[in-house]
Amino acid sequence: MKLKKYLFPFVFLFLFSALTACSNGSKEGAENPPKNNESDKITVIDYMSREVAIPKKVNRIACLYAYTGHVVTMLGEGDKIVAANNGLHRDNLLLDMVPSIKDTVVPNRGDKINIEELANTNPDLIFIQESTAKDEGEVRKLEELKVPYLVVSFNSIKEQQQSIAMIGKALGKAERAEEFNHYYNEIISQVSKKVKDIPDKDRVRVYHSVMEATRTDPTNSLPAEWIKVAGAVNVSVGEKLKLVQKKYIASLEQILLWDPDVILVNQDGVGDYILESSQWQTLKSVKNKKVYQLPNGVSRWGHPGGLETPLAILWTAKTLYPDKFEDTNMEEVTAKFYEDFFNYKLTPDLMEKILSGKDMRIPKGN
Repeated sequence: MKLKKYLFPFVFLFLFSALTACSNGSKEGAENPPKNNESDKITVIDYMSREVAIPKKVNRIACLYAYTGHVVTMLGEGDKIVAANNGLHRDNLLLDMVPSIKDTVVPNRGDKINIEELANTNPDLIFIQESTAKDEGEVRKLEELKVPYLVVSFNSIKEQQQSIAMIGKALGKAERAEEFNHYYNEIISQVSKKVKDIPDKDRVRVYHSVMEATRTDPTNSLPAEWIKVAGAVNVSVGEKLKLVQKKYIASLEQILLWDPDVILVNQDGVGDYILESSQWQTLKSVKNKKVYQLPNGVSRWGHPGGLETPLAILWTAKTLYPDKFEDTNMEEVTAKFYEDFFNYKLTPDLMEKILSGKDMRIPKGN
């Protein structure tokens, strides 16, 4: 009994000290959370339905798909790009907006990544395109780098808007991305209302040349959809095209049989080639000089991987059906677009170049 009497105070002190230590430890843990805590990250779902944990604060971005660099710049984060697809180094307007892009590392050639060069840029987040994500060797290299990457791709208006929303969420710019998509949908609504009553027989039949004279649009592609929204009939949609190195090619014989009313080209110089080539002279569009160069801004308007799709829809609809769009001033629309979404004021000379589609990209090899 005496032993218990003497031991009790010591047992009490031991328990009290232990409880105090636990309490202080809990407070210290709450005040100084461990690094890389899950609360420092968000989850983003990419094009391939991967759930990717990325830092809430992204300061260094690798854009290995040129389109993502255009979106990142539109979201106001272009100065955070530390690695870029070579295409971004050739976009004159983009380089004027964000001069630092000119000095970024180019760690990929097509789908192949130089992982050492990429690692040296110390990115927080990497954007890649679907074709890279389907290459097991490239994916293995990215996984070993242990930097989160998001796959970006789209083949429709809905998917393009989803890609913009995804990049916006990843960079903490969801509201800005939503504003762009709202504008995109407003243009679609505006154009659709004006062309909806055009009878099928009166709709302009269009051939869309993508960079090369005979490269064109397959079914289930973004250009196939936006040209339809603009009120036109895309002559290559639904036709059998040859797939060559991820490009859909029509034969000249097919194009001659389609005999489109209008030809749209998105590469500077291709329109001149078509108009001057003896092989194309039997086409009504060539005879009538209805071969039009699409504008080129931050990217080629209406390109399968271009950002300015809403502008391409409006410009094409006005070009094909001018009587229905007499109240649309493309210079005003264009100036407002780049000022609102890129905080960039166009000069009259630059406006003329953008709408002409000429001299807006640095030629390859320069």
